[in-house]
Amino acid sequence: MQNELEYVGLGLYWNDLTVGQKFRTINRTVTETDLVNFINATGMVEVMFTDATFGDAHGAVKGRPVPGALCYTFIEGLLVQSTMQHTGLAMLETTLKIKAPTFVNDTIHGEIEVTAVRQTSKGNRGIVSTTNNIVNQHGDVVATYDVTRMMAGRD
Repeated sequence: MQNELEYVGLGLYWNDLTVGQKFRTINRTVTETDLVNFINATGMVEVMFTDATFGDAHGAVKGRPVPGALCYTFIEGLLVQSTMQHTGLAMLETTLKIKAPTFVNDTIHGEIEVTAVRQTSKGNRGIVSTTNNIVNQHGDVVATYDVTRMMAGRD
């Protein structure tokens, strides 16, 4: 016997999205632990990320910067949790532009705009393109990326 309870936490379906639709993610504060775990997991063990004194003494950017890739993956994680559970099928293409540095203890969120939606020729699937801005606690866009995904459709 199948459970008749409503299933919560499912993602967005391609055929419920419209061009021009906008939404934002929840916030995520970047911690020192996040930086250390990310650079060790990815191998991005550049001195600017491993030496807390480097930026102030020698770097073009003062403070404790984090890789732009960390910010991008955090926003992707927030989007997976909130918009793609059970409905995200594939990331097909993305372009990433870093606009400003992000630092340990910055708080970021994503602001997303749907730029294209179309049905595929096979099954109940769609191709959805979005422009995703990563915004810090000061309202500055620190990165932007365009992404195209394949998503499941509503039955």
